[in-house]
Amino acid sequence: RLEEFLKQEVDLELSTLPDFEERVIDFSEVEQLMNSINTIPAPCAPVINPQAPNAATGTSLRVCWSLFSDDTVECYQLCYKPVSNERHSDDQAEHTLKVKETYCTITNLLPNTQYEFWVSALNASGISPPSERAVYVTAPSPPTIKTKKMRSCENAALVCWESGDVNPVDSYTVEL
Repeated sequence: RLEEFLKQEVDLELSTLPDFEERVIDFSEVEQLMNSINTIPAPCAPVINPQAPNAATGTSLRVCWSLFSDDTVECYQLCYKPVSNERHSDDQAEHTLKVKETYCTITNLLPNTQYEFWVSALNASGISPPSERAVYVTAPSPPTIKTKKMRSCENAALVCWESGDVNPVDSYTVEL
């Protein structure tokens, strides 16, 4: 019966024309909700690690940190500055580096100098709060042996040296 019905020509005439209102529907709230579903949150603050043994030379430091969450991170922003007892010192300039890994080796630093480091994580949603600040210290520069003041005898030797460091050095190791 359906086949027969579909073969018939049907002439529909509407007695009144449809009266449609032109409506503009505001989908901004729905769009905002949909966008919030796909948005990743800004990352949590990373945790900067304390200075590891043998992570310093006289002019470089290796700084490491961790992220203790499953946050999506595109890169990290590592900031540092020399630690100074003087207020408003020109040496207090902050330096900022963008890093992809959770570690960075900073070069061209001063020997036997303390540097303060902190790090933030970044993704498309924004930047995390900064980590706690950690102080790292570069190794002292090697001392200069004063060869003109060296003295020796059968059972002893006198060796004098001079430290080129501004900050005091804790100890020296003399190898024979």
